[in-house]
Amino acid sequence: MMLAIPDVLSAEQVRQCREALERATWHDGRHTAGHMAIHVKANLQLAQDDPLATQLGEFILERLSATPRFLAAALPLKVLPPRFNCYTGGGAYGNHTDNAIFTLPGTSLRIRSDLSATLFFCDPDAYDGGELVIEDTYGSQRVKLPAGHMALYPSTSLHQVTPVTRGARLAAFFWIQSLVREDHQRAMLLELDDAIQSLATDVPENPALARLTGVYHNLLRHWADT
Repeated sequence: MMLAIPDVLSAEQVRQCREALERATWHDGRHTAGHMAIHVKANLQLAQDDPLATQLGEFILERLSATPRFLAAALPLKVLPPRFNCYTGGGAYGNHTDNAIFTLPGTSLRIRSDLSATLFFCDPDAYDGGELVIEDTYGSQRVKLPAGHMALYPSTSLHQVTPVTRGARLAAFFWIQSLVREDHQRAMLLELDDAIQSLATDVPENPALARLTGVYHNLLRHWADT
């Protein structure tokens, strides 16, 4: 399930983040690539210990905790601190699958990557190329979202970023370990949650609401991996 989550950041928050990133010190992104990905990765990244990366990452985590759509779709258990990249001058990232396990920086804690996320800081007309192309069971999905919007998709997906031939594509990217490991189960829970929310708006006194809510929580209880 690929999901676009709108308005994680406001226009003013995007502007502030982008201005800070435009003044940042960038490094060759291949330094963080695995032995396979290094051959297809050509971008720039902030160092993980850069104070700006820490500051912006903490801010994004705060915003995610206040974004109901993200919470409903991801059912997050652990979120790896966001990282930041820049694609420009033909920069691209060929087809790859994200690592299955990440270590939380500065700790021995490990995070299983169930979901990958890309938060865009630049509007689509600010650069040419730079599409996030995700392969799923229904074929390729090409994603290029407005600034402040976020793409959320299974980390098991084969995906790439196409070459940026004009301008610069700035984004945050990170991984989530969900309470529910399987993508199809998360998708069913989200669909059920959406139906409950719609019913609660249209007919709030309907007695079926309590029963459906019970089904949702019982499924979550059955599938949750804590």
